[in-house]
Amino acid sequence: MTQSNLPEPVIVIEPRKSFSLVDFRELWEYRELLSFLAWRDLKVRYKQTVLGIFWAIIQPVFTMLVFSLFFGKLAQMPSDGIPYPVFTYSGLVPWTFFATSLTISANSLVNNPRLLTKVYFPRVLIPLASVLPCLVDFALAFSVLGLMMVGYGLLPTTNIIWLPFFLLMAVGTALGAGLWLAALNVQFRDVRYAVPFLIQFWLFCTPVAYPSSLLEEPWRILYGINPMVGVVDGFRWALLDTRHEFGWMIGLSIITMVILLLTGLAYFRKMERTFADIV
Repeated sequence: MTQSNLPEPVIVIEPRKSFSLVDFRELWEYRELLSFLAWRDLKVRYKQTVLGIFWAIIQPVFTMLVFSLFFGKLAQMPSDGIPYPVFTYSGLVPWTFFATSLTISANSLVNNPRLLTKVYFPRVLIPLASVLPCLVDFALAFSVLGLMMVGYGLLPTTNIIWLPFFLLMAVGTALGAGLWLAALNVQFRDVRYAVPFLIQFWLFCTPVAYPSSLLEEPWRILYGINPMVGVVDGFRWALLDTRHEFGWMIGLSIITMVILLLTGLAYFRKMERTFADIV
C-alpha cells in the first residue's frame, strides 16, 4: 500500500461523561489562547484614542471630584474620620474595576461571533479574558490612590496584606455576574441595554460615596448580600484601617460572591453548547 492510499486519521469528539463547572486541565491547555485574547482586548480598548490608558485614571478621578463636591461638601456626608476624597476614591478603585469588567464581559460573547462559530475552545475563556485586562486599569487607578494617601499623610497598616484577597473577591464577583449576563445576552440581546442601568443601581447599593455604618439593623443584613459591600469595605479597612464592625457583612458578601460565581459557571456551561447556533 502506498503512502497516498493510507487512511486518514479520524478524530472522534465525544461529550463529557460527567458534568463539571470548570475543567482546569483544559483551561491550562488553552492558557496561550487566554493570554492572547486578554492582550488583544487590552490593545483594542485603547486603540486610536488620544489619552490611551490614562482613561483608566480619568474616570475614577473625575467621579471622585463630583462625589467630593456634591456628597462631601454640599451634603456633608460622613466618611469614618477619613478625608472624603480619599474615602470615596478608595471605594471607586475596586468599584471601577468591577463595573468595567462586568460591562465588557457581559458583551464579550456577542462581540466575538466568528470566534464562537469557527473553532473549538473553552467558551469561558472569552469572559475571563475580558476581566483580566481590567487589572491593568486597576493598577493604574490604585497608583493614584497611593499618591493621594501620601498627600494626606495616610499610611497603610499591616491590614494591607489582606488587600489581594479583597481584589480576588472583586474578580470573582465580576466574573460570576459577567458569566450570567454574557450567556443571557446571547439569547436576549436587550441585556446589553439593561447592563448600564444595573451597574448604576448597583453603584448606589454599594458604600462608595457613603459609609456602610450609616445603615442600621435589619437593613445591614440585606445590604451585606451585595458582594461589592464586602469588597469596598474590605479595601478601606485594609488600606485606611476604618473602625467599624463589618466582619459578618464581609462573610455574607463572600458567601454571596461564591454562590454568584458557581451559579454563573453552571448556567454558562449549560448554555454554551447553543452559543454557536444562536449568536
